[in-house]
Amino acid sequence: MAFAENLKTLPGVSHLAAIQLVDRAGGIVATIENKAGQSGSLAVYNYLGQLYGAITAEAAKKGIELYAEHTADAQKHPGKHPNIDRLLAVAADGATLRVKHVFAGGATE
Repeated sequence: MAFAENLKTLPGVSHLAAIQLVDRAGGIVATIENKAGQSGSLAVYNYLGQLYGAITAEAAKKGIELYAEHTADAQKHPGKHPNIDRLLAVAADGATLRVKHVFAGGATE
């Protein structure tokens, strides 16, 4: 399935302002906001966090599948798709990133 079709199967993210990805040391390594150009990635990372509890190697592999045609483009053009690049790195090195939700209205989880 194409990325746009995959997005239709994922839970909605209208309740989220952003997701922060936190490394083992507690540092925020990335923030994915609910705005044009990032909302698809927000949906993917939110889903992975719900399904796997964190962005693990297994979760990253599922995310790479969900990005569909964009994954091949990311592999050909490193840096063009940082949210896919991150999943490729996690899948390769086995790191784990905790997902911290920033809810619309300012609350965090």
